[in-house]
Amino acid sequence: MSLSFEQIKSNELAVVLNYLRSAAKTLQQKRVAQWTVWLNPPQSNIEWVEKGIQEGEYYLILKENSPIGIVRLSETDETYWGKQASDARYIHSLVIDEHYSGLGLGKQVIELVIQQAISDNIPFMRLDCIATNTALCNYYESQGFKKVGQKQMPHSLNNLYEKALIN
Repeated sequence: MSLSFEQIKSNELAVVLNYLRSAAKTLQQKRVAQWTVWLNPPQSNIEWVEKGIQEGEYYLILKENSPIGIVRLSETDETYWGKQASDARYIHSLVIDEHYSGLGLGKQVIELVIQQAISDNIPFMRLDCIATNTALCNYYESQGFKKVGQKQMPHSLNNLYEKALIN
């Protein structure tokens, strides 16, 4: 199964918001209290997405050239992590379409992003997860991420996860 990434274009805000909304609906149906903000996002959240698109941080995930999800990759994340002394890559908004759920594609995306970061000599991969979503927290820990802190955000308490990439 071949995965690739295509940068989201500046006129594709609706694509990103549709993936986020769809993921929020799926989580809501599973009674997981996460991403409910994307069901009816406030302007500040829409602007956060727009800024990421303008900065080239959002990517469409393609499986054999068909879109199956999105991911946001950035080199800084002061909102969640504050100013950091070490270089890192940050993963946000990883969404795999529910029709592809359970196929290990999220893990493959993370592995591809990690391999690129290692090629770029980036020492750490970082991400966050709502603290009450224990299944997702356990999933990230099973991928080798270590919980290194927590951050209270307006809509949730988030665990901060980090994975050392270079020894």
